[in-house]
This record gives sequence, C-alpha cells and structure tokens, in this order.
Amino acid sequence: MIIDSHQHFWKYEPVKHDWIDDNMSVIRRDFSPSDLAKVYQENSIDGCVAVQADQTLEETDFLIDLAFNNNFIKGIVGWVDLRAENIEEVLEKYSKEKIVKGFRHVVQGEPDHNFLLRPNFSRGISLLEKYNFTYDILVFPHQLGSVLEFVKKFPNQKFVIDHIAKPYIKDGYFEGWATMMTAIGKHENVSCKMSGMVTEAEYNTWTPEQIHPYMNVALEAFGSSRILFGSDWPVCLVAGNYSKIKKLTTNFISQLSQIEQNSIMGTNAIEFYNL
Repeated sequence: MIIDSHQHFWKYEPVKHDWIDDNMSVIRRDFSPSDLAKVYQENSIDGCVAVQADQTLEETDFLIDLAFNNNFIKGIVGWVDLRAENIEEVLEKYSKEKIVKGFRHVVQGEPDHNFLLRPNFSRGISLLEKYNFTYDILVFPHQLGSVLEFVKKFPNQKFVIDHIAKPYIKDGYFEGWATMMTAIGKHENVSCKMSGMVTEAEYNTWTPEQIHPYMNVALEAFGSSRILFGSDWPVCLVAGNYSKIKKLTTNFISQLSQIEQNSIMGTNAIEFYNL
C-alpha cells in the first residue's frame, strides 16, 4: 500500500495564505479532495495523511470533515495551541476523533529560535503521549539545534521531521544541516519525511542529482524504517508535477530491498500514524 504521508487542502484566501508569493502563483487557488483523488488515481496512491496549513482549530475541524467524506484520507495532522492553559481539555476532545493522528505547529515561522524549548510549549508536548498523538516538526536548518534538545526531552513521544528539515538546497549549503540531522537521527523516537525537497531548490531547474545527497543523509540518519514518503501536494506543484515528485523518491530508493521500499512508500506511515 502506498501512502502519501504529507499533503494539504485549502480554500484560497489572499490574506490567510500570504505565504504563497508571486513565484508560487500556480497554487493561488482552492485545492480539494476531488482534485487530489484524480492525481492519486493517475499515480497509484492508496491513501494519505492531510496536514494542517493554517494555525486555527477551525483548520483541524475542516480536515476532520474532509476525511469524514473522503475515505482515501486515512489520517489528519491538525493544529491546536499547545501553549494554551486548557490544552489537556482540547486534546481530550480531539482524542475522540479517531481520524486525528497528531498535531503540528509552523515553528519555521517563529522568530524565537528556541520556541520548541519554551516551558509553555513543552507542557503541551508532554501531554501528547497520554492521548497517543504524534507531533510533526516543521523547522528550518538553523532551528535544528533546538530540535535536538527538544527530542531528547521527550524520548517516548513520536516525532517526525517534515521535509527533511528544509535544507538550503538552492544555496548548496549542506554540512551544518547534515551534521544536525545525523545527530537527531540517533534518537529512535524521531522519523523523517522525504518530502518538500524540490521547493528548497530552484523551482524550474532542479535535478534529482542535486537533491540525492540530501536524501542520502536522511536515509543514513534515520534508516529505511523511519523514512516516510510525502509529496507536499499541492505546494510541490510550483516545482513540478506529482508524478515527477513521486519518481524522485521511488528512483532514489530503487536499489533498496522490496521490503525497505514498501516501508518508505507506505508501511512506515501506517505504523507511525496508526492508520
């Protein structure tokens, strides 16, 4: 079974989605399950995990509704304010929605480099394990130092790093990111999504050969049992089409055993998110 561990839906609003700049104008529109169902049929994808794109409880409820009406959405990663005083009450409420597998915060957009380590955020994270929720880590490479301390603090919490931590592929920066990812990969409670890489390179001129060294570091750091394939659809459309994105991963892992390939393309996502 092939599972896309990372994609989004939205009803486009210029203010809410102001991160979609002029270079990404191709995705300045609505993206719904009916759009994705066609793409999955063409690319032999069996299901997906829908991930939040907006930091509101309404976003989480929006994804729950979409999943209820579209059975190829196997799980959702929503948003809650993990710093809120009433966070346990909110988590208890969402624990009754079996489609909700975990949560994410757009930490890459936080000006505080140590956001993940602040006591109020840590308190929220400390409650996730009780309700069997996962946590998606969305950061830039300069935030990986705090990620390392963060995952050490919660050794029993299931974490996954989104988009191999968005390395600066376009600029060719490699060593610092690679060192930190190798250190983080030593922690067995952390997995990594092989997703979102093409949008860190030049949208129109990237090549697989340019991205493979980064993918290789991720694979060596986390091993085939903790790597999850993800498309980052529809964001990936600014740098290609779904088929091209899928092939970037399938071609890269083609030298691995069939069991390892199956793990990366689906089994790991099923196990991590309890789909």
